[in-house]
Amino acid sequence: MQNHENHEQDPRKSMPDEGLLCDLAELYKIFGDSTRIKILYALFEEERGVGDIADLLGLTMSAISHQLRILKQARLVRSRREGKMVYYALADDHVRTIFAQGLDHICE
Repeated sequence: MQNHENHEQDPRKSMPDEGLLCDLAELYKIFGDSTRIKILYALFEEERGVGDIADLLGLTMSAISHQLRILKQARLVRSRREGKMVYYALADDHVRTIFAQGLDHICE
């Protein structure tokens, strides 16, 4: 009987760096808040201002701004200024994909 380990790659050798795994865990923690999930959903199709998001979700602008700051620090949303208005959108297609795949998974 052959040793199974000889035919499979040692998982310890292919394991990503500890820091990278911690960063990944932190990213998923960001998705663990329902208000942040609602904000991401609100931005799924189009960019919006803080006031628009607050009205849509029935929350204060202060609460939305706080959560947007967290989402921006995590590089999940981006912002652009137009005069005095700041508009927010999903940072890139990766965020859209992560979000859509999460929805697909729970809807199976």
